[in-house]
Amino acid sequence: MNYNLKNKKVLITGSSGGIGRALCHKFIENDCKLVCTTSSLDKLEILKKEFGEEHYYYKLDLSNMEEVSSNIKLITQDHKDIYTLINNAGSTNDNLFLRMKNDQWNDVININLNSNFYIIKEILPLMIKNKKGNILGISSVVALTGNPGQANYTASKSAMIAMYKSLALEVGQRNIRVNIIAPGFIKTPMTEKLNDMQVNNILNKIPLKTLGSPKDIANIAIFLSSDKASYITGQTFHVNGGLLMV
Repeated sequence: MNYNLKNKKVLITGSSGGIGRALCHKFIENDCKLVCTTSSLDKLEILKKEFGEEHYYYKLDLSNMEEVSSNIKLITQDHKDIYTLINNAGSTNDNLFLRMKNDQWNDVININLNSNFYIIKEILPLMIKNKKGNILGISSVVALTGNPGQANYTASKSAMIAMYKSLALEVGQRNIRVNIIAPGFIKTPMTEKLNDMQVNNILNKIPLKTLGSPKDIANIAIFLSSDKASYITGQTFHVNGGLLMV
C-alpha cells in the first residue's frame, strides 16, 4: 500500500527499542526521513549503522527535563519541517503502591508523561506554522485496565490519553491530528523479562492466543500518519489481540 509519505520527516523517540525500531523500519520503507532519538550515544551509533547516514540522530535522555527541553530546541532548529511526531519512548519501574519510592514514581511520570509535554510544546509551533502535522503517542492497554505493581506506569499512560484528547480538540482546526496507540502485550525486551508462567497467563486472556509484534504497532502508526487517516483525530487505537475490547 502506498501511503504517499515520501520525504516526509518523522521524529521518533525511543528509536532503539523494540517498537521504536519497527517504527523506524516501517517509515523508511515508505521513503520517509527519520529524526531518531535515544537515551545514549552508544545506542545512537547502533542506530546510525542500522539505518544509515541519510537520517538524523540525537541523544535525548527523557529522565532529565532540562536536557529534554534544550535538545528538543536543538532539533527544532535543525528540522522545521517535522510532519509526524511519535512519542514512543517509555520506561517502567515497578513496585506495589505502598512500597513504591518517590523516585520510582517521579522517574516514570517524567519519562512517560512529562517528556511528552516538553517535546510537543517545541514541535507544535512548527506544525502550526506549516499548517499540517500528526502527533502520535504510544500508551498501553494497562492504561485502561490497571496492573498490580504499576501504579506509576498506568498513571502515566492513562494521563497521556487524556492529554492527547485535549490537544486534539485544541489543534484540529490547524490541520493537525493527534492520536494514541495503545499496544497490548508485544514481543519486546520489556515482555522478554516475563517468565513462562506469566506469559501463559497472559496468553490465556488473549483471544488471538499470541503476543503482538512491534510491526503491528508500526502498521497502524504509518496509517495514522498518512492522508488515509485524514478524518481521524482524538482517538485511541487498541492493538492487543482482543485482550481488551472497548
